[in-house]
Amino acid sequence: MKTLREFEAWFVTGSQHLYGMEVLKKVEEHSIEIAKAFDASSIIPVKIVFKPVVKTPEEIYQVCVAANSTPNCIGIITWMHTFSPAKMWIAGLKTLNKPILHLHTQFNQDIPFSEIDMDFMNLNQSAHGGREYGFMMTRMRLERKVVVGHWQDKEVQKRIGVWMRVASAWLDAQSVKIARIGDNMRQVAVTEGDKVEAQLKFGWSVNTYGLEDVLQHVNAATEIEIDALVAKYESQYQMDASYRKGGANFKAVREAARIEIGLRSFLEEGGFSGFTDTFENLGSLIQLPGIAVQRLMKDGYGFGAEGDWKTAAMLRAMKVMAVGLPGGNSFMEDYTYHFNPTRMFELGAHMLEICESIADGKPSLEVHPLGIGGKADPARLCFNVAAGPAINVSLLDMGSRFRLLVNKVDVINPIEMPKLPVARVLWAPQPNLKIASAAWIYAGGAHHSCFSQNITTEYITDFAEMAGIEIVIIDKETKINELKKELRWNDMYYHLAKGL
Repeated sequence: MKTLREFEAWFVTGSQHLYGMEVLKKVEEHSIEIAKAFDASSIIPVKIVFKPVVKTPEEIYQVCVAANSTPNCIGIITWMHTFSPAKMWIAGLKTLNKPILHLHTQFNQDIPFSEIDMDFMNLNQSAHGGREYGFMMTRMRLERKVVVGHWQDKEVQKRIGVWMRVASAWLDAQSVKIARIGDNMRQVAVTEGDKVEAQLKFGWSVNTYGLEDVLQHVNAATEIEIDALVAKYESQYQMDASYRKGGANFKAVREAARIEIGLRSFLEEGGFSGFTDTFENLGSLIQLPGIAVQRLMKDGYGFGAEGDWKTAAMLRAMKVMAVGLPGGNSFMEDYTYHFNPTRMFELGAHMLEICESIADGKPSLEVHPLGIGGKADPARLCFNVAAGPAINVSLLDMGSRFRLLVNKVDVINPIEMPKLPVARVLWAPQPNLKIASAAWIYAGGAHHSCFSQNITTEYITDFAEMAGIEIVIIDKETKINELKKELRWNDMYYHLAKGL
């Protein structure tokens, strides 16, 4: 997926017949102008489709039904230009199953103090029209995003753009298929989860496939295909002579290419958006997939190691949200701490499978022993990650509900680790390593996560609200005692909310 312009959001303005045709004509003119401006904005990632002003319960109901049945419609943006009695919206809102954004704006930025009259007041009633509409959605307990401010304000457009990216990922999720190649790593708790409930909540279809299903594709890879892919490796990555033709590790590189070709073919044929594997189930694979997984993630596939399908599916969602944005998103694992009192931070990595989209500079293709899995030395991309803001996201099955856990982190400048031949990143979690780690553990956070350089907590909050699940954020304001209270309150709320 190279662009989100294949998706569209509908711009729907609410009014009523009370004001007469002259006012309604102006309402439509203003609505068309806003919709066109949004569609032309570089901040708005999807196509904006203007819909005629809705003035009756029947018109509202019909536009909501039409949105539901339009495959590429990610949701609707609603604006109350005038007063639109909210009882008119009940049937439509009850029917709508797409995300909704309430834009609380007005056409004019300023009050024209020297010219304002009752005609102006009758036309520009967003201030109380939006409150009437907002009451009804609150009364109906509908999740939505409320964005307040003038429609030309870049910050307003940015927040709308965030919602659109998340709504695009939500629409994508409804057809996501995750292939579990083999089962979970044995005896591990956090990678387990209720796959039926996940499909009900998120739309993800998660099923298991035997390794032999993949091996058929791996074994079918031709020498011509392998030659072509190895040539790509040589042009895209740093490679010393031992990894090139005639070198001691050239055979391992070709085997890695064979695995990538076969794995990609399996995923494409099955229409999958993500996958998992586990080093406990490699069968006749000669090496654990390394560079194959890294490159597939860069191309938009979600991935989770050790059978972690929740992380694979969540990473896919974040990949869709981030289409066209600078920076990357990757499967990640907390590995080891730096508890030095002068500055504490953490090393994130994995055995092999870190997405090259987060690499700082040109990755190096290398072959080294793995020390786990009992297979031949695998090829992988090694690199550091540049300093800057990021987040780690963990999706958890708490037994009675799903929880999204987010920690804001500050990636620090790389430190040379010449004997560690993996992709790696160093970060200082907010508010600090001690509090963040304790908070993560109290919240049940996994050792696997989705690391992102371009997705913020606002995106993940929007996603959690679309799914109707819990979200817990660890940032500079986090205090352990307050977080423990929040977790207890959430336990009670989500227990009671099942009956609402």
